[in-house]
Amino acid sequence: MKIAILSPVAWRTPPLHYGPWEQMASNVAEGLESHGHEVTLYATSNSHTHGTLKSLYADGYEEDKNQDAKVMECMHISYLMEQAGDYDIIHNHFDFLPLTYSRLVKTPVVTTIHGFSSQKIIPVYERYNDIGHYVSISNSDRSPHLRYTATVYNGIDPDSFDFCETPEDYLLFFGRMHPDKGPCDAIEIAKANKMRLIMAGIIQDESYYHEKVQPLIDGEQIQYIGPAGPVERNTLLGKAKALLHPVHFDEPFGLSVAEAMMCGTPVIAYRRGSMPELVRDCETGFLASGLKDAIERVDQLHDISRKTCREWAMSQFSMQKMVGDYVKVYEQVLHRS
Repeated sequence: MKIAILSPVAWRTPPLHYGPWEQMASNVAEGLESHGHEVTLYATSNSHTHGTLKSLYADGYEEDKNQDAKVMECMHISYLMEQAGDYDIIHNHFDFLPLTYSRLVKTPVVTTIHGFSSQKIIPVYERYNDIGHYVSISNSDRSPHLRYTATVYNGIDPDSFDFCETPEDYLLFFGRMHPDKGPCDAIEIAKANKMRLIMAGIIQDESYYHEKVQPLIDGEQIQYIGPAGPVERNTLLGKAKALLHPVHFDEPFGLSVAEAMMCGTPVIAYRRGSMPELVRDCETGFLASGLKDAIERVDQLHDISRKTCREWAMSQFSMQKMVGDYVKVYEQVLHRS
């Protein structure tokens, strides 16, 4: 099967630090390639793949701010669509814009919807319901207005995350510095339990970070270390006593949640969005009803088997399972076509 993977061009694919959509585009491409499919990845030219790489731009627009994001997106998408006839399937990880080409090319376009940035974009997906072949990344993140082909959970490479049976005595917050992710709640949870908290991630909302989060960071009990790359992420997640994930929005899929459990690390998350699908309550972590509940759950972490966390992540969120599920989607789409 000849497959084109359309990755975003905000960041390198796979990203060096942040870029969850780029990371998933990479995982799908590499997984398909290892299964013997002929894969072409459309991404920035500083990206890496074992398949064929095609690109018009050296760096992502978040890495080189001198570039115009709209121009890059327009050129990048059209570059693939002009070569659509070379492929059996186009797998779109680029949100709704590529859909506007889907009636103009004969090659079926499978679109993974990584989340809705706004309800205002749903009419675009609605317009292409008949040929969209939409895949949701969790059952919780489905719009009643859209027709879905399948739900496929994001998959990660188990070889990139080492199982750690004996953790160190710290909690971890791993995510964007943004109110949606609840970094202030994570700090309150750690302080209430008199535990050390390591915080890692990009600063997405600078005013929020400087006004709300930074004043709470003392560099000792509460530490912020900035963005963390793949090697550092593996160590941080694996050695943590737990990952704190007190999200304040209905998150479509928490990648760091799956990554933590892959290391054997339990997760304390708020019961919102996809969290009940990712975390098995009282088995791979805890689904808290709010801040007070999350604070109390820290004392129960000794009841969680880290081996069970790893086994659950392997069974549901491995790259191999994700790729197998996507191949089924491709075969179903081609059979319909």
